[in-house]
Amino acid sequence: MLDLSDKAPVESAALRSRVDALNARFRHHSATSVLQGALQGSERIALVSSFGAESVVLLHMAAVIDRATPILFIDTEMLFTETLVYQTELAERLDLRNLRIIRSQEIITRDPDGTLHRSDPDACCALRKTEPLNHALGDFDGWITGRKRFQSGSRAALQFFEIEDGTGRIKINPLAHWAPEDVQAYMDENRLPRHPLVARGYPSIGCAPCTSQVAPGEDARAGRWRNQDKDECGIHFVNGRMVRTGAET
Repeated sequence: MLDLSDKAPVESAALRSRVDALNARFRHHSATSVLQGALQGSERIALVSSFGAESVVLLHMAAVIDRATPILFIDTEMLFTETLVYQTELAERLDLRNLRIIRSQEIITRDPDGTLHRSDPDACCALRKTEPLNHALGDFDGWITGRKRFQSGSRAALQFFEIEDGTGRIKINPLAHWAPEDVQAYMDENRLPRHPLVARGYPSIGCAPCTSQVAPGEDARAGRWRNQDKDECGIHFVNGRMVRTGAET
């Protein structure tokens, strides 16, 4: 059984040693083994899902292992209608029994006219995503993400296990080593439904105002914050700065 519960002191030598040992132990293991090891190693692990283009893979894996796994879904109140419908349909189809919908309680006071994303997209992401997620994760020792090395240069050295800077929580990335064809093969083999926007040219899906269609040949994340010096929503930032371990975020 994995021990993921030691959070004090934050980023202690013991915690760093534990994460290094986990990465060494699971170096040649499958995504399913990593996810199963994490879920069975602690009752205080949550899976954070955007219910986006590739989210169904991890959601399906978690449902097979334990349908009571806490699933945290952040409703930014700026998501595509298609994402909200897809979330409802997937939760029912996969029988997700511990789905928690997270929303900011400060949108009315801090972004009353819904235009913050135009003047300060980082502040908008912090308000609608990072802050409510950090609050929701307060009761957990670690969380599972769907990040993959191929998604961007900043994720090129992503490991299965990492320490979340400033919190002492462990982040688990079971799909870190997957290629795009692995994702598609898993969906095909398990006959999983696609997000409806993927077929319309949205291979990476976030909030509607900040997500655009991607042309053939473009990077899959080119439609996220197009023409802005930004390629992460803020969930993988701490105190407004990007979290890095080597070259990954």
